[in-house]
Amino acid sequence: SMNIEFKRHRQSKHIRISIKADGTVLVTFPFWSSKKGAIKFANEKMVWIENYLKEMKKNGKKSILSKGNRKDYLEKKEIARKMITKKIEQFNQHYGFKYNKIVIRNQKSRWGSCSSKNNLNFNYRVVYLPENLVDYLVVHELCHLKQMNHSGKFWDLVGETVPNYRELSKKLRTF
Repeated sequence: SMNIEFKRHRQSKHIRISIKADGTVLVTFPFWSSKKGAIKFANEKMVWIENYLKEMKKNGKKSILSKGNRKDYLEKKEIARKMITKKIEQFNQHYGFKYNKIVIRNQKSRWGSCSSKNNLNFNYRVVYLPENLVDYLVVHELCHLKQMNHSGKFWDLVGETVPNYRELSKKLRTF
């Protein structure tokens, strides 16, 4: 029995499937598209979804994103901030993008984001990731300052400093 949630999303331009830390399958779809279309899309991707869930079970570990509590967050927050700030300064020597502030959050659903106010947000749990994934994350969010999408142009920017971004992006999903 698979737990699937469907959500209409104001900003989304495409139908997207993501798997939450607890194994719930989340299908988000644009306002203008129908739920029927989203269901059809999810059915077409069933093999991918099932493989992903199998992998998750096989690894037997819940995602790092589901670990931790408020105490853990308060202990690790500044460590994360130092680490991220240093890496942003390092990679931004290449890009030279303007950003507002760096925010360290305690969220269960994502590793990082870039807001329209040019704030760079990161999950404090980055402290548990291998360094090459932290590099990838930092560059990913930095490049959103210039390209607020995942277009070819966006990935080209990422690739300037993290040429193996494809493999790292895949790897990040297993954490």
